Amino acid sequence: MIRVGILGYGNLGRGVEYSIRQNSDMCLKAVFTRRDPASLKIMTEGVPVYSVNEAAAHKDEIDVLILCGGSANDLPTQTPEYVKYFNVVDSFDTHARIPEHFADVDKAAKESGKIGVISVGWDPGLFSLMRMYGNAVLPEGSDYTFWGKGVSQGHSDAIRRVKGVKNGKQYTIPVESALEKVRNGENPVLTTREKHTRECFVVAEEGADLAQIEHDIKTMPNYFSDYDTTVHFITEEELEKNHSGIPHGGFVIRTGKTGNGDNKHVMEFSLKLDSNPEFTAGVLVAFARAAYKLNAEGASGCKTIFDVAPAYLCHQTPDELRAHML
Repeated sequence: MIRVGILGYGNLGRGVEYSIRQNSDMCLKAVFTRRDPASLKIMTEGVPVYSVNEAAAHKDEIDVLILCGGSANDLPTQTPEYVKYFNVVDSFDTHARIPEHFADVDKAAKESGKIGVISVGWDPGLFSLMRMYGNAVLPEGSDYTFWGKGVSQGHSDAIRRVKGVKNGKQYTIPVESALEKVRNGENPVLTTREKHTRECFVVAEEGADLAQIEHDIKTMPNYFSDYDTTVHFITEEELEKNHSGIPHGGFVIRTGKTGNGDNKHVMEFSLKLDSNPEFTAGVLVAFARAAYKLNAEGASGCKTIFDVAPAYLCHQTPDELRAHML
């Protein structure tokens, strides 16, 4: 049994716990939290909950520690710190900072002899792999990534920071006409505004200036100003009833030509997710298995999805994979 620990018990941490229960070669050994451990109720009976400050003391009891913190403030420091004691896996998703994060984790992991697998989820993660396959198979072509329809947690947080907003959710939605052009192999050059729209559902504080809230959202740089954005004002009850889930998904498409350019090809990979964190958790758990196997073979250092052979993700033996999945 691969002994797994979870650090951080929000939506993603709970998703990891669910996923571990679906994998017969794994068991949950401990959960580490920044909250009061006594206040945390987890689903798996008999599994202890500890303070994060106690994590290093349990390094000999855990084969892989799955880090479920945020990319902005948690993972840049947590991953290089905890890989000193454990094989670790994270879902660091700040694309521009992945090379920097890789270097920090790689240095610490090589010093400790552990494996650190970073930036695995669905984007970065599975979508990254599909982009790589597309470029390898169709070297002359174009890449397109569409996200949604789904809840963007970062943009939803940005809405809730606007003055007068009590609560809110934001959905990222692909523009169907743009998606259709790409699927037809037309190779369009698309601006940010032409690829996605944003739809906001906002619960305003009593007496708030609705026109000002809408203006502040639509003009927010880095979040909404480059998109066609729609703002709906609803009640707290409507938000809870109709927008309590965390769905997401998207499409990675590679279009290209072969031969003398006469033959066009379209490669597409898509996801439609009822629960973004639970699906991401499934990816993390699969790569936790890979981290365990790689380290057992003597490997160390930082790895990304590009560096891990698919067979390492699966519980099945190589013979079983060849017989049933090849």
